[in-house]
Amino acid sequence: MVLYNVTVGIDITVEQEWLIWMKEEHIPEVMGTGLFVESKMYKVLGQNEDPQTNSYSIQYFAKNVGIVDEYLSKHAPGLIQKHQDRYGKHHVAFRTLLEEVI
Repeated sequence: MVLYNVTVGIDITVEQEWLIWMKEEHIPEVMGTGLFVESKMYKVLGQNEDPQTNSYSIQYFAKNVGIVDEYLSKHAPGLIQKHQDRYGKHHVAFRTLLEEVI
């Protein structure tokens, strides 16, 4: 199992709207690709250096790295662009790919 993790720092001025959009639109679109078996979303606690933002970890679980590579090449560019178009100046994001070892 591999974890494709997207960590997003979102401005508090749009945070509630963004949470609704993520839960109702973005995450369902990602899951709708059929490539991931599960998703989770967590609020990052205790590491907020900027009082004007909050951070979230959005996690997508796939059976193997090849599936994530397929997502990244075929689906991610358009979905990332939608996020950028909507929240571009109000967020920062970074992505991490992790492999389960135990």
